[in-house]
Amino acid sequence: MSDTFYVTPANEIEKLEDWKYPLAFQAAHHHENLNVSETVEVEWRLRDRMKTVSVALVMCLHIGVDPPDVVKANPCSKLECWIDPFSMTPRRALESIAAELQRQYERWQSKARYKSSLDPTQDDIKKLCMTLRRNAREERILFHYNGHGVPRPTANGEIWVFNKNFTQYIPLSLYDLQKWMSSPSIFVFDCSHAGVVLNLFVKFAEQIDKELEDARKNLAQVSSISSTSTHPASQTMPSLPTSSPIQDILLGACGENELLPMNAELPADLFTSCLTTPIKIALRWYVLQKNISRLNPNIDQDMIDKIPGTVTDRKSMLGELNWIFTAVTDTIAWNSLPKDTFQRLFRQDLLVASLFRNFLLA
Repeated sequence: MSDTFYVTPANEIEKLEDWKYPLAFQAAHHHENLNVSETVEVEWRLRDRMKTVSVALVMCLHIGVDPPDVVKANPCSKLECWIDPFSMTPRRALESIAAELQRQYERWQSKARYKSSLDPTQDDIKKLCMTLRRNAREERILFHYNGHGVPRPTANGEIWVFNKNFTQYIPLSLYDLQKWMSSPSIFVFDCSHAGVVLNLFVKFAEQIDKELEDARKNLAQVSSISSTSTHPASQTMPSLPTSSPIQDILLGACGENELLPMNAELPADLFTSCLTTPIKIALRWYVLQKNISRLNPNIDQDMIDKIPGTVTDRKSMLGELNWIFTAVTDTIAWNSLPKDTFQRLFRQDLLVASLFRNFLLA
C-alpha cells in the first residue's frame, strides 16, 4: 500500500489562524551577541589559619591602694572578674581574680598556655613576655593588661607597673613591651585613657617594623658574604620575626581622654567582662536600663546569675543565648567589615574571633 501525501494549497494556508500570529524569538535582542563575562571564582576558605597558643594575664591592681590620678565616686564599682576584692585579704583576692580571669579565657581557648603576673615589676613583664614568645614561636600571644591599680598611661607611651617593694610606680615603655612580645600578638588594655596606648602603639609598631626591615637587609648582606666563607653563618645569625608588628591587634577599654566607668551596679572591669563573659554582662546591663517594657519587670540580677548551662553547651539555655549572640555579632561584622578584615578577625583564630564578637558588645 503506497503512502499518500496531501499538500495544502497556498490559498488555503493563508486562511489558517496559526499564520496570523507572529513568529516567536524574532525580536532583535534575541539575535544579539551576548557579552558574557567570565566567571570569577572567589575563594572563601581561609588558608593561613593561626592559633593563640599563649596568654599573659598582667594584673596591676594593688588592692586597697588607689592610684594618685583617680578620684573614685562613692559608691563606686569594685567587682573584678565578678569577685569582690575586699571580701578577702588583698593577696588572696589578687590570686583569685587572676585565676577567675584565666577560667573565663579558657572558655574560649582551653588549650592555650596561661601565665599570670600579679602586681609585677618591669623585669617580671620582660621575663614573662620573652618566655612566652620563645615557646609560641610564630604563633600568636595574647597580652591582657589590667591597670586599675596604677596611674593612667602617659603621653610618651608608657604604662605603669611596680617596684619590688611597692613603694613606687615604675613606667614601662610600650616600645619595649612590643619588642619583648614580638609578632604576631594581640593586646588588651583595660585601663583609663586606653586610646593613648592605641595611638602610640601604631607609632612604635611602624618604628619597629622599619628596624626589622633594616635588620633583614643587614642579615642578607652578612649571609651573602659568609656564603663564600668556610664558617657557617647560621650559627651566629639571630632569628627575626616573620610577622610585621603593624599587623598586631590592640583592644582598648576607652578613648584617649576617657576614664573607666564607675557605676556601682556594674563591675570595675566592665571592658574585660564584655570580652570574657558577654552574655552575663549583656543581660545585667539590659536589666539595669530604665523604662523597659519589653522585659518582664519581675526579672532581676539574681535570676540572671542563675541561668542554667554553659556557653559551650548549645543544648543549655546559656549556650543557646551564646549561639544567638554569635550569629548576631557575626552578621554585623560580615555586613560592616571588608572581606579580608572579616576573615582575619573572625575566621583565622578562634580566640581572636571570640574576642572581637565580644568587643562589638563592649
